[in-house]
Amino acid sequence: MQASPAHHVATLYEKAGNRKVRCTACARYCVLPEGSHGFCFVRKNEGGRLVLLTYGIASALQVDPVEKKPLSHFHPGTRVFSLGTVGCNWRCQYCQNAEISQEREIRGRSLSPEAIASAAKRLGCAGVTFTYNEPTIFAEYALDVMREARSRGLFANFVTNGYMTPEAVGLLGPHLDAVSVDFKGSGEPGFLRKYISAKGPEPIFETAAALHDRGVHVEVTDLIVPQVGESDDALRRLARFVRDRLGPETPLHLLRFHPDYHMTEFPSTPVATLERLHGIAIDEGLEYVYLGNVWGHPFEHTYCPACHAVVVRRFGFTIQAWGIDPKGRCPTCGHRIPIVGRLADDYLPTMATPL
Repeated sequence: MQASPAHHVATLYEKAGNRKVRCTACARYCVLPEGSHGFCFVRKNEGGRLVLLTYGIASALQVDPVEKKPLSHFHPGTRVFSLGTVGCNWRCQYCQNAEISQEREIRGRSLSPEAIASAAKRLGCAGVTFTYNEPTIFAEYALDVMREARSRGLFANFVTNGYMTPEAVGLLGPHLDAVSVDFKGSGEPGFLRKYISAKGPEPIFETAAALHDRGVHVEVTDLIVPQVGESDDALRRLARFVRDRLGPETPLHLLRFHPDYHMTEFPSTPVATLERLHGIAIDEGLEYVYLGNVWGHPFEHTYCPACHAVVVRRFGFTIQAWGIDPKGRCPTCGHRIPIVGRLADDYLPTMATPL
């Protein structure tokens, strides 16, 4: 379905003189003459005001398990109402959602924030998730959805590249419960420039730290692209940042790449590469390191960092067995396992058995 553009006046911008505006949503800080779009396609200077063209227009909707985001330590076993729009502030050459993220025409289904929150509640979701494209570029829409969701007892989280500004963190942070921050290629600057069209990883580090400091639950993902995005040194730097700035208990998800969009000639990431990088992250002191997109691998499970017992057994996005006691501890040694929320009440009897 195609919708007419919603010319919603943005919050994240400032005047730049001569009827120009400076967008403050993402770290590009685009300065836009009148009539011009930002790098994301969806934020535009109209009459000396910045407007969000995708406000109230959703291009992708889905009910997902929270583990798909991926969030392994946040309200396990719950379902989330996932939402995305068109446009993006990155140009990932392998993007699996390029049909919407790189779309320049405003397309989608008209959905008010109230309608989204009501649908999420009606469909038995515990929260709303902004994903598929970068949610920072439609921050004003996401913010209103989060407010409606919170009023209905739902949580809210972003799946984000983290290329935000302090202004965006200040606006969105008080309304976010969790984020999955994706560094891609371990945040190696050359990889970001060549394959993503991003100048460097500094804004991502700053965003992850700032959200953590605000009390938002943070998990870090890292898409490992074979040959060009599998630097041991970059992974060490990322692991040390997570350990020292976010805490060693912060989950790190190493994701397997699959060929897509403009990088179909690349192979999928060898599992041995992921296992090697997993070992590096563990050696750097991270306590919870997972492999993603490798269903059935032992590193999908949650292990107690004290005694190494399996406390959560997973297969893909499904929890197969749950061994954490009601007080959130390892039943073998009593070590606290830092997972926000208990396993969903309607999940354990049907899909997971005790370890």
